[in-house]
Amino acid sequence: MTPLDLTGRTTVITGAANGMGAEIARLLAAQGAHLALVDHDSQALSSVAAGLTGTTVTTHVVDLRDDDAVFAASADISAAHPQINALITCAGSSMLGDIEQLTMEEMRWLVDVNLWGTVSITKALLPALKRAPAAHITHLASVYALAAPAGRIPYALSKFAVRGFSEALRHELEGTSVTVGAVYPAGVRTGIILHGRYAAAIDPAVAARAAAAQAAMYHTEPAAAAARIVQATRRRQARTMVGREARLVDVLTRLSPVGYWRIMRRPLREAIDTTTPAD
Repeated sequence: MTPLDLTGRTTVITGAANGMGAEIARLLAAQGAHLALVDHDSQALSSVAAGLTGTTVTTHVVDLRDDDAVFAASADISAAHPQINALITCAGSSMLGDIEQLTMEEMRWLVDVNLWGTVSITKALLPALKRAPAAHITHLASVYALAAPAGRIPYALSKFAVRGFSEALRHELEGTSVTVGAVYPAGVRTGIILHGRYAAAIDPAVAARAAAAQAAMYHTEPAAAAARIVQATRRRQARTMVGREARLVDVLTRLSPVGYWRIMRRPLREAIDTTTPAD
């Protein structure tokens, strides 16, 4: 497959105000890509955009749970950027808690952010992407779209669904100019787990302990992950692992699709413990 030329054309990035989205924006700007940056955090988004020079950058403050706002913003993006050939969806959050601690409202909130926000922006921008001679959609899934740990039901639920959406969309778009890929990061030091939500039923001190235990397992720097994601977008890859842990989990779940949790449980025991009282 011919690599995608992003220079002088526009890449749309969701979740661009922080973490991997911000790092991807910086990397692509340095490589000469035009950018449409999407996030709900107007102040952080403006800060990221202000640091990007030498290219065309527009910012779009959008709550991805609001379909009408997403489609309106997509129309604005398409009007401002006539040559869109890439979409990278980085927007997402996390949620700590087991099934008995979580409410339906809490779980729906996370699925709305992680899944339906991804679906909505993709659907809204697809006509613009199809007008390009070649285009690629990169969805950030997660290592937890390969393996589903205890204590992460809404997160795994949403990310497995992003994986399914990406694969089904890739099949639907066969024969068109648009290709689709999913990226499976593991252990990226973005702070998502430390700044994510947790069930209201959990003691905040217990949630902080679990989040810190999870964050301590992260080893990949956001800039390194961003470089891998940009590479995967340029190469129009269908499936990309980011981080050593992702590659290991990918192999483990292939070899033992039912029994993998026996191996994963021990290293994750503190990160999934949201019931033991804090000291």
